[in-house]
This record gives sequence, C-alpha cells and structure tokens, in this order.
Amino acid sequence: MKFHIAINLERMTPEIDMKAVRDHTLEMVKMADAAGFEIAWAAEHHALEMTIAPNPFQMLTWWGEYAKKIRLGVGVVNAAYWHPINLAGEAALLDLISDGRLEFGIGSGAYQREFDRMFPGLDQKDSWKYMQEMLPVVKKLWAGDYEHKGEYWQFPKATSCPKPVQKDVPIWVAARAPITFDYAVQNGCNIMSWPLTMPFSEAEEYRARLDASIAANGGKYDGTWALMRHSAIYDNEDDRAAAMASVRGVLGQFGNLMTKKGDVINGFPEHVPADQLDGNFRYDPATLEENLLFGSPEVVTEKLKQYDNIGVDAFIYYASMGMDMGQQKRSLELFIDKVMPNFS
Repeated sequence: MKFHIAINLERMTPEIDMKAVRDHTLEMVKMADAAGFEIAWAAEHHALEMTIAPNPFQMLTWWGEYAKKIRLGVGVVNAAYWHPINLAGEAALLDLISDGRLEFGIGSGAYQREFDRMFPGLDQKDSWKYMQEMLPVVKKLWAGDYEHKGEYWQFPKATSCPKPVQKDVPIWVAARAPITFDYAVQNGCNIMSWPLTMPFSEAEEYRARLDASIAANGGKYDGTWALMRHSAIYDNEDDRAAAMASVRGVLGQFGNLMTKKGDVINGFPEHVPADQLDGNFRYDPATLEENLLFGSPEVVTEKLKQYDNIGVDAFIYYASMGMDMGQQKRSLELFIDKVMPNFS
C-alpha cells in the first residue's frame, strides 16, 4: 500500500494567522515528501475559509518547488468552473514546472452553495455531465490542435500551450456512485474514493462497485484505487480529545454546506448542532473514532490492514480537519514513524 497526503489551507476562526496556515501546509508536505509519500493532493474550493483552495495549480506549483520528489495531485478540479483550453494549459504548465509530476484529478463538485456562486443555475447533481465532456477535450488539447463542438463548450481549433512533459498524464476521477466507477474503469482513469464518516462497510461497498465495473468492462482495468479518510494518530488522552472535538466541529460546518441549514459569514460556515444534522454528519464520538483513521499507532495500523486486504492501492491521509497545527504535525510524525514502517 502506498500513501498520499491531502491538506488544505484552513482557518476555523478569523484569529488564526493566514501566513502561519500557509507555512504549515508546506511543512506538512515536506514531511510527507521526506517520508516517501507518493502524492500530495490539493483541492479546489471557493469562498470558504475551512478549505482555502481557489486554484490547486498554484498551491501545487509552490509545494513542488520545495518538495522535490512527491508527485503533485489536483484533487480535484471542478470541471464546470473551467474552460477546457484554460484547464489544459494550467495543468500542463504545472507538469512542465515540476518536471513531470502532475497527477490530474477531475470531478463534479460537492457544495450546492458553491455552485450558486460559481455557476448560478447549475444543480450539483448535473455537474458530472460537464466532467465527462471536459476530460476527453483536455486530453485532445494536450495532444495537439483540436476543434470542439460540444454541448457545454464550443471553440475553433486550438491546442494546449504548453504541452505536458509526461507522455501519459495520470488521470484521477473522484468516485462513489456506480455510474462514476463505470466511467473511470471504461476510460482507464485512476479512482479516489472518500467514505466520509461512514463505517468500513462503505469502503467494502466501493470495492464491490469497482469489481462490478471491472467485470462489466471485460475484466480490464489497470488503474489505481485510492481511499481517503480523516486521519488523526495520537498517543495521549489530550490529543485524542482534541481530535474528536475538531472533527465534530468540522462536520458541523461541512453539514451546514451540504444541507444549507446554516449561514456562511465572511467565509466561515456556522456550526450546525449535531442534533440538527443527519446521515453522514450526525455521529457520536465513539462511532467517529471507530470509522475514521483515528487511534493509536497500533489501532491505526490494524485499520489500514483492513483497507489493504480489500485491495486499496493507496491510502490518502486527510490531514485537514480543524486540529491545531501543532497536533497535525504530531499526528503525521506518529504516522510516519510508527505506522508506515508496517507497510514497507
């Protein structure tokens, strides 16, 4: 099993210094790079302090100048917010600057609130159509001159400038629904899945969907399946309690964005009380600790072995969950020193 890290610039309150947040993400990526993590992932989100990520290509270019080995993953761009020529060029420029380390992830977004501002009138549930039109167009622009007359974009002959350094840029699709697994397998894309706060059985269900998609594709698939979880490794009660409080706070904000049961004030989503949420967002601390990659190094090692046993090729250590920066570093250090050696 290989390991990736996903980290955002995040502020839970206005008092947190933005420059400290900036420097913290780079320090975490450099730690992951030195430890042999394969990919560092940066997201795309807009107008939210909890995920400050207006352009993942900028973040990854910066990280790549200081972390020289780790690959640079766009996880993921929202296809509906981009023009194909713009997206192809931005991605290829990152590949050029980083000497061929681009991992290109594309998806269809998560928050209707964000769509209401970035693409008014588009229902998030329909945004997958933009992703499925966008991806082949970007690949054709990387190859050379191409004219497009599609449903959502039309343009005369153009090409990506620059071109990617890599002959075949690794493509990633964020997938939970069967239709997206089918699309990824049929098109030879790598897959990243996020079970949110659901139990291990959710990951097993994703494995079943992947296997069904592979079978429907005649047994053909040579891509990578990566699975992401909120991660916190601790060796004392204070850090354990802080991690639980942090993730519950983030889930209150995340639930706000998904269900629109609260407001967002100057970029900070209001915390929605747990008793007003349901589904993925309403969990007691004991259930969260069991479902997420939380625990001592020994407990976390056993959880990862479960994922390894169902065929997870890479685990994405999701570091952004509202913990203070010192605890985030302590958690990653424990993971590197006491968990990763069990999977070498």
